[in-house]
Amino acid sequence: MQNFKRINFYKINKIKLSKFIKIHSNNIIKNSIINDFTIENLSSSNLLIDNSILFLKKNFLNKNTIDKKNVVIVTDRDEYFDLFENKNSVILVASLDNIYKNFLDTIFISDDHKNFEDKYKLINGSYISIDAEIHKTSKIYHGCVIGKGCKVGKNTIIKENCSIKYSIIGDNTIINENSTLGSTGFGFPTNSGSNELFPHLGYVYIGNNCSIGSNCTIDRAKIDITHIDDYCMLDNLIHVAHNVIIKKNTTIAAQTGISGSVSIDENTTIGGQVGLAGHLKIGRDSIIAAKSGVTKSIKSKSVVAGFPAIDIKKWKKIMVKLKSWT
Repeated sequence: MQNFKRINFYKINKIKLSKFIKIHSNNIIKNSIINDFTIENLSSSNLLIDNSILFLKKNFLNKNTIDKKNVVIVTDRDEYFDLFENKNSVILVASLDNIYKNFLDTIFISDDHKNFEDKYKLINGSYISIDAEIHKTSKIYHGCVIGKGCKVGKNTIIKENCSIKYSIIGDNTIINENSTLGSTGFGFPTNSGSNELFPHLGYVYIGNNCSIGSNCTIDRAKIDITHIDDYCMLDNLIHVAHNVIIKKNTTIAAQTGISGSVSIDENTTIGGQVGLAGHLKIGRDSIIAAKSGVTKSIKSKSVVAGFPAIDIKKWKKIMVKLKSWT
């Protein structure tokens, strides 16, 4: 994801770090605050921003990469607190999920969870936000809804009944009927007994010369970006979860489900009805056979099949033995 940058589709309520600590005092175990400052944004391990807060749980971040001004790190892991204690402001908390959700609800005003109204205009049978940017050479078919902040590039076609929000779409791309881009991802506090989803404040990026099939769902990222690069082709009935990265020239067949934070490298081919577990890395030039269940990361130029997915030659031998036993 070269040239990645944060695009905010929401308003920000700034808050002093000292006030943040006071609000969440019951959840804070200890802190090492270097200086007080105003929290103005949210960082991630992919993108660090000055005067921001970073919630660090699963993604290890090397201490030498923290080079921004005034980044406070909130974590529920002792080793992370010890690592950053003398370099950055650090807060160790009992429950990262609870403080994370509360913070997002406090500082970020997202249309999706604050019920702010968008202003639309009816154009050729579609409702298009007055704050959306659609190039004059692109075509929007009937029955679509395109939310504010969305951008559509040149010569792009969006067919009937698509719902598009929190999304940037490039040039010469086709979004086929009934697809949804920018919906809320499936992220929620664990062990909370609540079915309330985390606010998702990222967005979806679809590159140039892509084809997105009908009835696909592509969720926006939690913080950063769900990214589908140039020349990717998605068949019908595909789900791409939050934070997924799909790089150039990847082809994915129908009914595939890609879990959150999966990274798929260039020139990958994925067969129909494949399922990928979360946070995996799929190497470039790989092939995943139809109906495979991928539970581990895959090296470049691999060809895998089965559940759990293994090298296709081994899988074929196993299938031959199974048939001989029946």
